[in-house]
Amino acid sequence: MWRHIASNAVSFLLVGLFLAGGVILWGKGQYTAEGPLAEPICLQVERGSNIRDVSQDLEEQGAVSSAAIFRIGADYTDKAGQLKAGSFLVQPGTSMEGIVDVVTKGGASTCGTEVVYRIGVNRISVQVRELDPGTGRFVERAQFTPAEDEVPALYEDTKAKGDTRFRIALAEGVTSWQIVEGLKAVEVLDGEIAGVPAEGTLAPDSYEVRPGDSREELLAQMADAQDVLVAAAWESRDPGIPIETPEDLVILASIIEKETGVAEERGQVASVFVNRLNQGMRLQTDPTVIYGITQGEGVLGRGLRRSELRRETPWNTYVIPALPPTPIANPGRASLLAAAQPEETDYIFFVADGTGGHAFAETLDAHNQNVARWRQIEAERGSEAAGNASTGGN
Repeated sequence: MWRHIASNAVSFLLVGLFLAGGVILWGKGQYTAEGPLAEPICLQVERGSNIRDVSQDLEEQGAVSSAAIFRIGADYTDKAGQLKAGSFLVQPGTSMEGIVDVVTKGGASTCGTEVVYRIGVNRISVQVRELDPGTGRFVERAQFTPAEDEVPALYEDTKAKGDTRFRIALAEGVTSWQIVEGLKAVEVLDGEIAGVPAEGTLAPDSYEVRPGDSREELLAQMADAQDVLVAAAWESRDPGIPIETPEDLVILASIIEKETGVAEERGQVASVFVNRLNQGMRLQTDPTVIYGITQGEGVLGRGLRRSELRRETPWNTYVIPALPPTPIANPGRASLLAAAQPEETDYIFFVADGTGGHAFAETLDAHNQNVARWRQIEAERGSEAAGNASTGGN
């Protein structure tokens, strides 16, 4: 009898182990399988949350089939204690294992609300925007100019949230002084700025920051980024261009940056200046004259006077026979590449064409015709600055 009882006990134990093993395998399969989420969601993980809070939220939003399996899986992989606060984009079909990785891996939010401080050539603006998980696009919630507009309550509320992302966006063609003044106005940053970095040494780009980040350290990051861009452009340069140093390449790129806002024109504008340098002609470009007046501290805000075109400054390319001694702005990657690899043309003149772009010419006669057309356009628009719009040797 005892032998029979023992045999039954062993059988029950084996069945129990088999069932337990089956349950574990089933649970593991559920944990790693494609999830039930049909549409992307932005998962908010508040500060102080735990894995139980997150698992219940995910189950309620239909992102996981079982909150319990999600918790067990996170505990089993020793990731439950690595939960990060933030806003995280969860894509359709993401497994529980994948979601655990998303909320424990980094800490940088991948969706939700973002405050962008835009430092532009003409103004500094602040934008509050939110990523729409369904489209993957940001939707603007508020926008204002600090120096002119009342600060919206939404901005203050958003700034106070722990999962808000902050970004500094520099426009191509801003000066170093404008960048420094812009960073001083970004209230989430800390620290003083010892001085204005050399013109042309900061990379126009978008930089993610955190409240309390150092302004000086951010400037150093911008300088490191520009060093990389300049080195890459210099390495890829056309050996035939009349540019002898990386510093001169940045100077030329800064002039290109200030002369056109049309991306497709950069190579042609670069070709005009390269052709002029090769022929020993003055560059005769208005932005260099303006820089000689403002030293990069703000915008001129009016047209150039004829006396200013004749006034001798180190940057006035109507007077000096070559490149100015320093850049006149901080050029971006595209302008650096245009300076390094200009298009091959015979153009030596260009003038505004009324569309936002320019009309290019190989001869003075053709250029004069383009200038006449531009003056007619300006006259029709009733502009008082018709005589100051020509660039490139009028």
